[in-house]
Amino acid sequence: MSAREQILSAIRAGLGVPRQTPQAITAEAALLLENPDAIRPRLAAATLPEAFEAKATVLGTTLDRVTALADVPQAVTRYLDAQGLAPSVALQGAAEFGALDWGGVQTHASIASDEPVAVGLALWGIAESSSVVVHSGADTPILLSFLPLHHIVVLRESTLLPYLEDYAAKLATTVTPRNAVLITGPSGTTDIEGSYVRGAHGPGFLHIMLVADA
Repeated sequence: MSAREQILSAIRAGLGVPRQTPQAITAEAALLLENPDAIRPRLAAATLPEAFEAKATVLGTTLDRVTALADVPQAVTRYLDAQGLAPSVALQGAAEFGALDWGGVQTHASIASDEPVAVGLALWGIAESSSVVVHSGADTPILLSFLPLHHIVVLRESTLLPYLEDYAAKLATTVTPRNAVLITGPSGTTDIEGSYVRGAHGPGFLHIMLVADA
């Protein structure tokens, strides 16, 4: 018997339970997932947009509701003015953004290491955790989600999903991205002496623009 087998044998003996076969484990997992509503937590509100917003507020994410994509540039201007920021943003090269009139906001495709503000488009949102999902691609540089101090994410209400496993189901039917990023609230840590440090591993401010168009 190898050292590994001895250790695992000792653990099984200590647990006092017989070793389950892979078939038994699979059957047990299937039974647990037979009625997902029985094991899922209730959403924070009755509708997906309301549930997403309620959770976002708890996490320190700020949120703005707009009626259409055409309203996004004006909403970005409002945010920049409120934060005392210059009218300049790194902008994801999504076709949806290219069709908008950005007015006095200067946009650039490149992203600097000390970028103040970046604007991106989320692929999906998850109401359960108020997470936004970003997949890397030709028009989606992944550093857009990590380098800016202020990360503005545009999210359509029509792309909201109730639970994390709903995103997993979507992922199973799409081309696997090189990077899939799930963003839940602004970046922060309390690793050092228990003091909260904002923006430790990414943007210190996350602002979601929830678009009501279908």
